[in-house]
Amino acid sequence: MAIIEIQNLAKSFGSVKAVDGVDLDIQAGEFLTLLGPSGSGKTTVLRMIAGFETPDSGSIKLNGTDITYLPPYERDVNTVFQDYALFPHMDVLSNIEYGLKVKKFEKAERREKALKALEQVRLAGYENRKPNQLSGGQRQRVALARALVNRPSVLLLDEPLGALDLKLRQQMQIELKELQREVGITFIFVTHDQEEALTMSDRIAVFDKGKIQQLDKPAAIYESPKNEFVAGFVGISNLISGAAAQKLIGKAGTFTVRPEKIRLGMTGSDVRNAEGLIKEVEYLGPSTRFLVQLDAGVELMALRQNSSESAFEVEAMRNTRTTLSWEIASEYQLV
Repeated sequence: MAIIEIQNLAKSFGSVKAVDGVDLDIQAGEFLTLLGPSGSGKTTVLRMIAGFETPDSGSIKLNGTDITYLPPYERDVNTVFQDYALFPHMDVLSNIEYGLKVKKFEKAERREKALKALEQVRLAGYENRKPNQLSGGQRQRVALARALVNRPSVLLLDEPLGALDLKLRQQMQIELKELQREVGITFIFVTHDQEEALTMSDRIAVFDKGKIQQLDKPAAIYESPKNEFVAGFVGISNLISGAAAQKLIGKAGTFTVRPEKIRLGMTGSDVRNAEGLIKEVEYLGPSTRFLVQLDAGVELMALRQNSSESAFEVEAMRNTRTTLSWEIASEYQLV
């Protein structure tokens, strides 16, 4: 059942079409990520759902009711921003209670709901602290609690983890998905981070140039990209086309093979075998990336786990010849 129905949504800023005829149904209780580079239209779609931007055309329905032109405070949605937007002079509990206070909830009920929200975001005992006494991850949790305490139908998250360092961001990705499952509220999450989208989402809408390029489950987005943009933007992908496709695959078209599907220095039956020169080696600790210039006239990236090799051993492979191989089933022809 779709909780949000978006039809032919469009928005321009001057001569720039930020959103160009987007259709999107968002299911109740799902974690949907709007993924794309800067300027792709994802944030503008989120802001139109929130009511912070007015569409030029199209419609937005929430639970069957048209909310396209309603002000933000009349929509049953809440937004969490990257900069948290906490009140610095208020303690944690007062920040969380604020929305309930505006809605004129009794003090005892406000307190009960706010304390429960703090428990949900694992910050019980922090209610008397001020925002400047919290870490970035803790402030983000307070912002989440403040948004969730009103029990909105939909929670909108505008790059909420972007200000956190890598380790904390990865921790918050897991906690955020666990929280979404626990509360059962529909989350619409905006990010430009492909790994973040793949990790957290039930479905991903990949945006570019104001349009949705592909809408699907994370595995399908990664394994079966619909076009060259999706293949190149979501993870690293090798594209084989033109004369190289004719030589390696035996037919015309554009094909993609993910680097982790390619083996080095091995041959076999029922696989593609291609010889070439290792031009570059990138030692990543757990794995190594190899850039190989094939004799067929195309460069491919291969990724290999470092089960026993040291950095010195893999570095020594630069400017040596090798054979790449991959299973035919791992090739995907783009449409």
